[in-house]
Amino acid sequence: MSNRIAVAFGDGIGPEIMRATLDILEAAGAGLEYEEVKIGKEMYLSGHQSGIAPDAWDILRRNRVFLKGPITTPQGGGYKSLNVTIRKTLGLFANVRPCRAFTPYVDSNFPDMDLVVVRENEEDLYAGIEHQQTAEVVQCLKLVSRPGCERVIRYAFEYARANGRKKVTCMSKDNIMKHTDGLFHSIFNEVAKEYPDIENEHHIIDIGSALLADRPEQFDVIVTLNLYGDIVSDITAQVAGSVGLGGSANIGEPISMFEAIHGSAPDIAGKGIANPSGLIHAACMMLSHMGKNDIAVRIQNALLRTLEDGIHTGDLYSEAYTRQKVGTQEFAEALIERLGQVPRHLKEVELSTARKPIEVKVRPFVPASKKLVGVDVFIDWAVGERDPNELGRALEEIAKADFKLKMITNRGVKVYPNGFPETFCTDHWRCRFIAAANGGTEAGGKPRMAAVTYEQITGLLQRLTVEGLNFIKIENLYEINGERAYSLGQGE
Repeated sequence: MSNRIAVAFGDGIGPEIMRATLDILEAAGAGLEYEEVKIGKEMYLSGHQSGIAPDAWDILRRNRVFLKGPITTPQGGGYKSLNVTIRKTLGLFANVRPCRAFTPYVDSNFPDMDLVVVRENEEDLYAGIEHQQTAEVVQCLKLVSRPGCERVIRYAFEYARANGRKKVTCMSKDNIMKHTDGLFHSIFNEVAKEYPDIENEHHIIDIGSALLADRPEQFDVIVTLNLYGDIVSDITAQVAGSVGLGGSANIGEPISMFEAIHGSAPDIAGKGIANPSGLIHAACMMLSHMGKNDIAVRIQNALLRTLEDGIHTGDLYSEAYTRQKVGTQEFAEALIERLGQVPRHLKEVELSTARKPIEVKVRPFVPASKKLVGVDVFIDWAVGERDPNELGRALEEIAKADFKLKMITNRGVKVYPNGFPETFCTDHWRCRFIAAANGGTEAGGKPRMAAVTYEQITGLLQRLTVEGLNFIKIENLYEINGERAYSLGQGE
C-alpha cells in the first residue's frame, strides 16, 4: 500500500488536533506523505450542499486512505451529512469503533472494559428513504441486503482473528423484524461456522444494550446493523468514560476513512486546549490498516504511558491523577517524548497479526426462483367512522374473479375480517390480495399458494381507481426458493 494519504483538517478544533496528530506520526517514523482535501463548513458555505467539492473525490480515490478531522455542518439550509455522503458514495461498509476503559486515569465503573463495535454502515433505516403517505402516516424503509450483511459480518470475524479477539456477538431484533433482522442473524450463523476458533453468540438488541451498559466486560467484538450500531457505540463510549479518546474507522474497498468520534467543538476552537487523543487513536487504526502495526502500537503505548504519567488535557483533569495540565500541542510533545515506552499499569497494546488491510470475500450471486403469489395494496382511506368492515366489503367486490381479499391491517394489526373494535385505526390501510384460484397441495398436504400475474395486479389497481379508492403504493408478495418472503400480519 502507498504511503500517501488524504488529510482533511476539518473545522473547529480540527486543525489543532490534526497538527498534533501529524507531528506524532512524523516523530514515530510513519513515513507518510499528505495530500490535503477541503471539506466541511467552508465547502458548505461555498455552495456545496454535501460539504465536499466535486474535485475532492478524485483526491480520495487517488490516495485510498483518508484521515479526517471533525467538521461543522451549518444550521439550516438543507445541508446534507458529509459523513453519510462519504460513507455511502465510497462504499465504506464497516464502521469500527474500539472502546476500552482507561481507569483510573479516566473515570469509569468498568476498568476491564475492552471491546470493539463493528457497525454496518450503508443500509438499514439509514438509507434515508422516507415518504409521507397519508395525512396521518409516514414511512421509513428499512433496506437490508444479503451481501451487505455478509461483508460486515465477515469483517467482524476477520478483525477478531487479526487482533486476537476471542468472541463475536451479533445483535439484532429478529424476534420482531423476522425478514430484515432475521437475514442479518441467519447470515451471522452461516459465517460463524467458518470461524471455529472464535466463539459466537447472539443477543436481541434491547437486552444486549442493557447488558452492554451493565456488564460491558463480557463483550469482545459486537457486530450489528446500522441504527443499532450507532446507538450501542455511543453507549460503549459513554460507559467507558472516554468519548474524547475514541477513534473510528470506516472501512471500504478500496477506500477507507479514519476519524475521531467526537465533533468539532467550536466553543473551544483556537484555544489550544482540545484533547487530540481521539484522532490519535484513529490515526493508529489507519496505520494498522496500512500494515504499519508496529508504529501504531508504539504510538498507542506511548499515549497510555502519557496518561499514566499524569499529563492530561483539561477534559481529563482529576486531582488524584493529573500531575500536569497541558494543551493540545503540549500533550503531543509529551507523547512524542514517550515513544518507545510502554504503560506500567494499563494493559499494553499488542501487535495485530494483520500485515495488510483486512479483505472480505462475499459469496457470488446465486439466482433464486421467484413466484408472485399476491399483492399488498396500501390505501389512503378516511371515510366516516373508518369502519374496516365497510372498506372490506367494498374491496371484496373489487377483487372479482382474479383475487381474494385475505385481510386488511392498520399499522400492522389485522382489522378485517374479524377485527376487534378496540383497535385504533388511522387513514393508512394495508389490503392483502391473493389469488382466488386454488393452488393445490404440496406433498405433505400443505396448501400451495397459487400464482398471480403482473397483469392481474395492474387490473386490480385500475378497478380501485375507478371506484375512487386512493392506493398509495403496492408491495408484491413472493415465494423465493419455495419459502414465504413476506411477513404475516399481526393476528393473520
